[in-house]
Amino acid sequence: MMYRLSEAVLSACMFFWTGPILCAAASSQQLHQRPIIGVLAQENFPGDQFAQGISYIAASYVKFLESGGARVVPIRINRTEEEYTELFHSINGLLLPGGDVDLQTSLFSRAARIFYNLALRANDVGDYFPIWGTCQGLQLFSVVTARKNLLTLTRTKAVALPLTFTPVAQYSRLFQGFPKDLLQSLADENITSNFHRWSLSMQNYSRNAKLKKFYKVLSTNSDGEKEFISTMEAYRYPFYAVQWHPEKSPFEWIDKPGMVHSTSAIRTSFYAASFFISEAMKSQHRFSSPAEEDRALIYNHQPIYRGLTTVFVQNYYFD
Repeated sequence: MMYRLSEAVLSACMFFWTGPILCAAASSQQLHQRPIIGVLAQENFPGDQFAQGISYIAASYVKFLESGGARVVPIRINRTEEEYTELFHSINGLLLPGGDVDLQTSLFSRAARIFYNLALRANDVGDYFPIWGTCQGLQLFSVVTARKNLLTLTRTKAVALPLTFTPVAQYSRLFQGFPKDLLQSLADENITSNFHRWSLSMQNYSRNAKLKKFYKVLSTNSDGEKEFISTMEAYRYPFYAVQWHPEKSPFEWIDKPGMVHSTSAIRTSFYAASFFISEAMKSQHRFSSPAEEDRALIYNHQPIYRGLTTVFVQNYYFD
């Protein structure tokens, strides 16, 4: 493996791709020092005894973003397209969380598609807007980009794995700021938590022209039989996705296989969050007023403690 990222980062403008996105080498005066990230809610799990309303956000995603220096706005799944458009122009990035809803018919997928298309159009005209997808978020990226569901079942429901980096990972935007020793840990140690049944296989990715043109694969994994994508980023857009869960190591505590709380795993979470927030700082979106901003923030909601034996220690619930 080669980890010469410090050599690859010759300048802030050298992203090794071309397209409509402007060079992101913004000066500190141009960066948005108070970024706000939207986190998309999703339909409640069936049988959730703690559930209130129709949707939830796991608090670990909120804490993940806050650890990188951002504030969070919850995005409900039952709003109009006009409301989503207004919110899009108020926030500085979007996180699509893990979960288990239908990626073609759910309210989650409807809202995600709206924001995805808004982000495409905005970035095409130089209006920087990043999106991060975790687990289900990566899967959603593949479905909306390919315009079909190419996911396949894998035996990855509760397992920690090392990342198998591809040659292009050393030139990636996502990993270029990670310390070399941490990249080595990611390659050698079982520190990325996987809790998914569905994956985007390398075979299906390679056979789909839309996916190959849109995303570069930064790392893969295998369940022993099928090789699947574990990290990817878009060539021309600030879109990033991981099949693993960087938010779980520092913020979730269920005692089951796949959960890792090592120093390396927690450092990985921090660097992933810091990277995405640094991308969000390049967005110049703003709320129309301080009062509107204050009303939108997740601080107005209280997370529900669900216990240390549940998949999520805390959830926010929404009508």
